[in-house]
Amino acid sequence: MPDSDQTTTVKTSGAEADAPPGLSYKDAGVDTQAGADLVARIAPAAKATRRPELLGGLGGFAALAQLPSGYQEPILVTGTDGVGTKLRLAIDYDRHDDVGQDLVAMCANDVLVTGAEAFLFLDYYATAQLDVDIAARVIQGIAKGCELAGCTLAGGETAEMPGMYSEGDYDLAGFCVGVVEKSKIIDGSKVCAGDRILGLPSSGPHSNGYSLIRKVLERHGAPPNVALLDDLMAPTRIYVRPVRFLLEHLPINAMVHITGGGFYENVPRILKHDNLAAQIDLNSWDRPEIFRWLAKVGNISDQEMLTTFNCGMGMLLILAQEHAEEAIGLLADAGQNAVEIGRIVEGATTPEAGKIIIR
Repeated sequence: MPDSDQTTTVKTSGAEADAPPGLSYKDAGVDTQAGADLVARIAPAAKATRRPELLGGLGGFAALAQLPSGYQEPILVTGTDGVGTKLRLAIDYDRHDDVGQDLVAMCANDVLVTGAEAFLFLDYYATAQLDVDIAARVIQGIAKGCELAGCTLAGGETAEMPGMYSEGDYDLAGFCVGVVEKSKIIDGSKVCAGDRILGLPSSGPHSNGYSLIRKVLERHGAPPNVALLDDLMAPTRIYVRPVRFLLEHLPINAMVHITGGGFYENVPRILKHDNLAAQIDLNSWDRPEIFRWLAKVGNISDQEMLTTFNCGMGMLLILAQEHAEEAIGLLADAGQNAVEIGRIVEGATTPEAGKIIIR
């Protein structure tokens, strides 16, 4: 029997002795502590967006919420989108603070056109290696957008995926949930000839057409100066508050969010009757300088501009003729400029000079 103080040793083979040290998740490029640090950093911004319907806080497996009160037949409305290649400019020129608002706007404005109240928002942030400072700037922008849209930043996902993205790159996706009274759904079915089209000005290209914008910048040759970057990176305008204010006073027959596809692809979505068309007076508003610059430097035709960009009008509202003037005044009371830019016409209408017909 061995002595009580005898030491037992285990011999290892040469191969085992020379084995490399054990790997960790951090060695593979994923820093879980950075993720925890980010959650702590963004918690105050998320808390500022909290609505009473939300149950619990950040950090759970899923977000729970009850439906807003006051609805007799609540219908859920969902929307999802991203920011697109506008992120390339944000990354290349350190413009991370406003792309979060772009993300919220692209979803909340889409939900809005149904007449819905957006009340929940979730984000997805994916990158090769988490930079807490940059991610915090982006997500604080998302929180700002949620405040403007009146919805809660209920949660999200931050994913580190080394090997999937180049160093310093990231991508964003958003998901929005809204609710609308079934009897108050806006779907374009009430649109008729004679309705007026009001345009709500955009803040710039919003988050659409940036692959073409980047080609224009490439043709331009010189790096964009601060003023040009300011115009290109202006955050997408969120129209929720003024439009919902208008809905409290007047009926709206249809709404069009001018996103990817510009006027020619988005306007037809609300023309439910084959015998109707939208007549747009292109001289009814002055296009912002950024669109004139893009058209000139890129030698882009007007047809292509109107098919790719909002050209200065980010949201269209279609109302009965007798409500148009009052609607402009109510929107002004809510801090939103509006311009009458056209009307709904019979489908066979021939376009006049300076006007286009969209069917």
